[in-house]
Amino acid sequence: MLKRLQIFALFLFTTMVLAQKPDVKKIKISGKIFEKGTTLPLEYATVVFQDAKNPERLNGGVTDLNGNFSFEVTAGTYNVRFEYISFKTVEVKNTTYNTNTDFGTIYLEADIAQLAGVEVIAERSTVEIKLDKRVYNVGKDMMVKGGTVSDVLDNVPSVTVDPEGTVALRGNENVKILIDGKPSGLAGINIADALKMLPADAVEKVEVITNPSARYDAEGGGGIINIILRKGKAQGLNGSFVLSAGNPETYGANSSLNYRSEKFNLFSNIGYNYRTSKGNSLTNSEYISASANPNSIFLDERRTNERLNKGYNSNFGIELFLDKTTTWTNSLTIQNRRGENPDNVFFYNFDANRNPTFTQNRLNDEKSKDFTFEYATNFTKNFKKEDHKLTVDMSFSQNRDKENSIIYDQIIGEPNSFFTERTLNPQNQSRNLFQTDYVLPIGEKSRFEAGYRGSFQKNLTDFEIDALDASGNWVRNDIYSNLLEYKENVNALYMQYGSKINKFSYFFGVRFEDSNIEVNSISANDYNTKKYNNFFPTATLNYEFSETSSMSLSYSKRINRPRGRFLNPFSSYSSRINIFRGNPDLNPAYTNAFDLGYLKRWTKVTFNTSAYINMTDDSFQFIRRESGLFVEGVPVIESTPINLATEIRAGFEFNVNYSPFKWWKLNNNFNLFRNETKGDYSYTNSLNELVVQNFDNTATSWFTRISSKISLPYKIDWQTNATYYAPQNSAQGKRYSMTSVNLAFSKDVLKDKATIALNVSDLFNSRKRRSEVNLPTVNSYSEFQWRQRQINLSFTYRFNKKKNERDNQRRGDDGGGDEFMG
Repeated sequence: MLKRLQIFALFLFTTMVLAQKPDVKKIKISGKIFEKGTTLPLEYATVVFQDAKNPERLNGGVTDLNGNFSFEVTAGTYNVRFEYISFKTVEVKNTTYNTNTDFGTIYLEADIAQLAGVEVIAERSTVEIKLDKRVYNVGKDMMVKGGTVSDVLDNVPSVTVDPEGTVALRGNENVKILIDGKPSGLAGINIADALKMLPADAVEKVEVITNPSARYDAEGGGGIINIILRKGKAQGLNGSFVLSAGNPETYGANSSLNYRSEKFNLFSNIGYNYRTSKGNSLTNSEYISASANPNSIFLDERRTNERLNKGYNSNFGIELFLDKTTTWTNSLTIQNRRGENPDNVFFYNFDANRNPTFTQNRLNDEKSKDFTFEYATNFTKNFKKEDHKLTVDMSFSQNRDKENSIIYDQIIGEPNSFFTERTLNPQNQSRNLFQTDYVLPIGEKSRFEAGYRGSFQKNLTDFEIDALDASGNWVRNDIYSNLLEYKENVNALYMQYGSKINKFSYFFGVRFEDSNIEVNSISANDYNTKKYNNFFPTATLNYEFSETSSMSLSYSKRINRPRGRFLNPFSSYSSRINIFRGNPDLNPAYTNAFDLGYLKRWTKVTFNTSAYINMTDDSFQFIRRESGLFVEGVPVIESTPINLATEIRAGFEFNVNYSPFKWWKLNNNFNLFRNETKGDYSYTNSLNELVVQNFDNTATSWFTRISSKISLPYKIDWQTNATYYAPQNSAQGKRYSMTSVNLAFSKDVLKDKATIALNVSDLFNSRKRRSEVNLPTVNSYSEFQWRQRQINLSFTYRFNKKKNERDNQRRGDDGGGDEFMG
């Protein structure tokens, strides 16, 4: 790739020199380059025009992501070459060109001999930086071998995953996660849990889109993360198997198999995983009485967990090539998992002088079952004109999730205080999706798109708490039990138009969404219906200073609808004194997002930077307040989300890919952001007094991640990732800094048909979320570690498929690409 860029730079210089000559006839050369035997375009293929009379004089260009090339040359006689690494060169010798020439489609054939000997330096960078998005190729990253999709996302530029599994983009948790460009039943009811279950080896790449166009769902004020699953594109039978084992006890087996012919393409990803994860937390709290003569009591909470997740996932389908322009793809996804999470908590109580009063133990033995089924179908029709196509997508999914637990609670040394409770939490979700998209090229430089999406979702959550009485009967606790029904029907229409004028291009669009939301707390006989419709405009402006330098300005309006535990009036009972309660009356939050980006490529460096600002109305804020209840004299503190504030989030980030040597690659991501909130909240405390809290707050924080990959002798690769999260203040406390380091080594064996990889997640066991909360009635400090240091060893075997095969480089229809290329 570096050699190609150097040649291309020479082309540009030669073109500039020739342009200074008077009375020289210029002609336009165009066409496209595809892989022979498929409909896959070859991006960055090279077209070389060599002057037949003066061989030192070169001109030409490279293809874009759709395989197109277009450039000008001086009329004359040339030897022409069409080249791509690991493919056989096509040559046209000693031919005179006096008028504009369109070569049509040039097909290049893979050179098997070359492909077998491709060196590691010929790989595309693990992180591809584009002006409107970043593409993370999972197949080249040793760090996630044997891991999960959560591990994948935690290595993606601009993306962070906190110790609880919550995903954030540029520090913003209001992010929409898609699978293959669509909302997926794989996400189930709890997206964080789903990502921890899906194996990393099932993922081909991840696209990060910070300011999406009108084609995408308007959901997600922070942007979109699109996870693209593997679907092989190589001819014949090929695939890979991955075996992994780790400490704490973890093992798995995953396969990716593909068979492609001229008429159809069969693909599958099947795996079984067994993972244990040890975690712990501590919270030290001081509770201050709200009376005229305040007194304090102290409570230290210590918690340990040893989670177990086991289950299988399978995805298989068939892509039918009905004719040269029409494909029909059908796929079936099944995921079944079992989980255990014994949560053991000790509460150490102290009086105002820090003298021990009593110790309480609470064991929450939780078990879970989750089953997901999804059928998806796609129909794609390509018309005669390039990029003119119609696609139709439908998917139907069902998710059943059950979380049941037995809770044992007692004061140590007081047998009569022992009591037993249980929680029952079955959840059912159905999601149906209908979508169609139409793309119409207009002339050579313009494009029109339009489409429809209908998303219809229904969730039913039946949360029940029972207490075991003296007679051995279970008695329902109506205070905390609740049956919640959530229905969401969203119909959307969009259109967008883009064009390119010389070096300037633009893309304007608008999306209309009609939303019908029902949040029904059936147990409380509380029914909420929210109907609203909105227009969501988008705009992107782009200017190319040169082939290696460009700038863009983009705008989009986004929406963030509350779901799941945000809405359930009661959805947590892991602690009797710290309760999380949802709010069924939450309204959606709206965001206006602006982004100014700049991209520059040099021979060894790719640099991308952007400044952004997101302005959100009615943003969700978590407030902590007294519930009015007491447990053993300790007030129960309730945490709940409300539409509290106007939020302005502004920031600056940059990404750098740097290859100082052929054997060393560096990637760095830095993000600095400032978050300003404005709002007031009032409630009545246990003394029937009105408490007014001011949430006006300005917090500045940053995080950075650096990744280094070094190719050592004997085909050994060494990769290191280090991430630092700076501290951040909030209206009710602050979050402390956090640092984590991951390490991995890999070696190719069996004539490069297999790879052994060893990776260590959280090398120094330092990935802990530390925070403090300061309220009028309580001050607390906490540390939380979701998962301790993890060590994994994996073995990958490939057949009929080389390590450096370019499956991840090809630009098929991944269900999510919408960037405008003039």
